[in-house]
Amino acid sequence: QVQVAESGGGSVQAGGSLRLSCSASGYAANSNCITWFRQAPGKEREGVAAINNNDLSTAYAGSVKGRFTISKDAAKNTVYLEMNSLKADDSGMYYCAAEDIHAILACSLVPNYKYWGQGTQVTVSS
Repeated sequence: QVQVAESGGGSVQAGGSLRLSCSASGYAANSNCITWFRQAPGKEREGVAAINNNDLSTAYAGSVKGRFTISKDAAKNTVYLEMNSLKADDSGMYYCAAEDIHAILACSLVPNYKYWGQGTQVTVSS
């Protein structure tokens, strides 16, 4: 049973924009947090943006703050990642994850999440 599924990746030139979607179902739909991670070849997976499903508070990695926006459409159980002013360094596989295992008050950008999607590729050419 698919709990989390991403869509919206693609190729874009530097300076362009993309919007990723994360559809959550089952237990994942009622998770505490939904977070976007990315991983480039040869690099560790890093947290990009998180949203708390209860109070809709958000958190961003410093490298994307001011350029990326995470939001949620509760009616569709879908979380979006709007990515603007894209750079070549933003390239990688983007994963959506749900249910922060260690969260107490805030969602973390550390990959301790229970449900993971298969990922969607983002390629930014300079």
